[in-house]
Amino acid sequence: MKIPPVVRLLLWPLSVVYGVVVRLRVWMYARGVRKQRRLKTPVISVGNLTVGGTGKTPMVIWLAERFLAEGKRVGILSRGYRGDGKTSDEIELMRYRLNNRVLFGVGKNRYEQGRLLEEKGVDVFLVDDGYQHLQLARNANILLLDGSRKLKNEWLLPAGELREPISSSRRADLIVVTRKAEHFVLEAQDSLTHNIFYSQMQLLGFRDLGRPEEEKYLSEIGPGPFFAFCGIGNPEAFLEDLRWWHVPICGHKFFRDHHRYRQGDANQLEEAATKKGAVGFVTTEKDWMNLKALGKLAMPVFVAAVSLSVRSESEFSACLERKLNSTGVSI
Repeated sequence: MKIPPVVRLLLWPLSVVYGVVVRLRVWMYARGVRKQRRLKTPVISVGNLTVGGTGKTPMVIWLAERFLAEGKRVGILSRGYRGDGKTSDEIELMRYRLNNRVLFGVGKNRYEQGRLLEEKGVDVFLVDDGYQHLQLARNANILLLDGSRKLKNEWLLPAGELREPISSSRRADLIVVTRKAEHFVLEAQDSLTHNIFYSQMQLLGFRDLGRPEEEKYLSEIGPGPFFAFCGIGNPEAFLEDLRWWHVPICGHKFFRDHHRYRQGDANQLEEAATKKGAVGFVTTEKDWMNLKALGKLAMPVFVAAVSLSVRSESEFSACLERKLNSTGVSI
């Protein structure tokens, strides 16, 4: 979301007010003026400081898979943003990737959803997009930051893309940096006190929209060129990934985050792709969840299946375990 400079200046006073409200809210929870509610089960929160995608959902999937491999019963708490109250594109993606092996609690009140799941038996809760959900106490706070974005000069909402000031990174117990991690510097005074880890998105393969059970290598979907489209929080990152994976792209079209595709969108995409000489489409797994209502498109649609890879995985796990133990819980 690129806001024109003139519009940013006009919105700046609102950002100042927003910043005061955000800081006051955090202060009230930190001082106990507003009380947090605590579940009996350990809670790990995954979130970020900005609007748009930083890889929160892949991170939750990555954590869930590791706890499941240890024989743990996992519950995922999510607001279900832009969903229908019971699910959303991100939740459906997690259900698919985790093969329905975890329990989901969906709703604004994640404490109440957690209490319901505790009755069914859960060893650990993962809170998707929970950094700003201060109402629920957590035993570990994982903050994701996009290493390709310079936040130092970024403004708060609505003039910018920051949900909170950069100084709010102090609440994080672990920081996971995504994208261009080798050049990343945390722009906060106490950056040396953080446990900072680095991650990257790995391409697993491509799923044909018509036959999603099969994953194909890039060499198997043809030489292209392809027309890319997506409706995610950070669409430029998707294009960057496609370039990194050497996917031949001849054009692209972006939609708003969580966009639900209609036949009119399909017609526009087909027209644009034909003009560019594309032989097919490429999109994201999250968009795949919003494409199911459409019929078959004139060109094949390939869904890029990805997974998060955290460097120094054993060190990350040990750091997370130490943090949990310091709060008096273990998983």
